[in-house]
Amino acid sequence: MADVPDPLADFVVAEIRRARGAAGMTQEAFGRGAGFSASHVSAVEGGTRALTLDFIKGADRALSTGGLFERLVSKLGTPSWFLPWLDAERNATQLRYFEPNLIPGLLQTEAYARAVLRTVDSLTDDEVEQRVSARIDRQRILTGAHPPQLVAVLDERAVRLAGEGFGVVMGQQITQLIARAELPHVHVHVIPAVTGLHVGLSGPFALARSGGGVWVGHLENQLGGVVVDKDDELATLQARWENVRNEALPRRQSIDLLKEVGSQHGPQ
Repeated sequence: MADVPDPLADFVVAEIRRARGAAGMTQEAFGRGAGFSASHVSAVEGGTRALTLDFIKGADRALSTGGLFERLVSKLGTPSWFLPWLDAERNATQLRYFEPNLIPGLLQTEAYARAVLRTVDSLTDDEVEQRVSARIDRQRILTGAHPPQLVAVLDERAVRLAGEGFGVVMGQQITQLIARAELPHVHVHVIPAVTGLHVGLSGPFALARSGGGVWVGHLENQLGGVVVDKDDELATLQARWENVRNEALPRRQSIDLLKEVGSQHGPQ
C-alpha cells in the first residue's frame, strides 16, 4: 500500500488518533471499523508502521468523516492519485523515467521543484512548500542502503529550459543532475535536439519494477495521473521506453552534454 510521506504522515496520524479518542473508540473498535487489527492501528499510531492510503480511507469509514482525511492528505501534500505510484516507486528495484520537458522529480533540486510547483497558481505558498518537502523526501530512496537502479531519459529541451530569473536555478539543477548521474546506480541519458520528432514527445511516463519482478507504469497529465498495471498497456509503455532509450546518447556522452549546458550558466 502507498505510504504517505513524512512529515505529513505524522500530522495526519496525530489527527486520526485525536479523532478516535474524541469518538471514544479503542484501537480495537477503531480497527474493526477501519478494516485493520488493533495491533496494526497501534503500530501506525506509534510510528512503527507506515501510514497508507488504505489506512486513511479506513479511518474515514470508521469515524464517518465523509472522506475528510483523504482530502486532507490530498490538500496538504500528496494528491491521492499519486499515492499508489509512490508505493511502487519506494519499493522498486528498477525505475525508468522519461521526461520531454522537465527534470524528473527524483532528480530535482529544491529550488527547481519550487519553481515548477509555483507555476500552478491555485497552490498557496504553504501548499507549494509542503509539496516541495514531499518531493525532496522521495529522493531518499536514491541514497539508502539498497537504492534502486534509476535510468532517466530526458529530452535536451528539458535540460536547456531557460527564462528570466531561472538561470541560477537551472545551473544548480544541472550541477546536481551531473552529480546524480555519476552515481553507479543512476543513469541519465539525453535525447539530443537534432533527433527531431520521436515517440516520447507525446508525454512523460515512468516504469517501476518490484523485487518480485512485477512492473507498474505511471502516466501524468494536467488533471492528475494514473497507475498502469494491465499487461497490454505495460507492453506499450515498455516498447515506448525502448524507443526513447534508443534515441538517447550513451551515458558518458550525456554527462558531457550536461556539463556543456552547465558551463553556460557559469559557476554555481
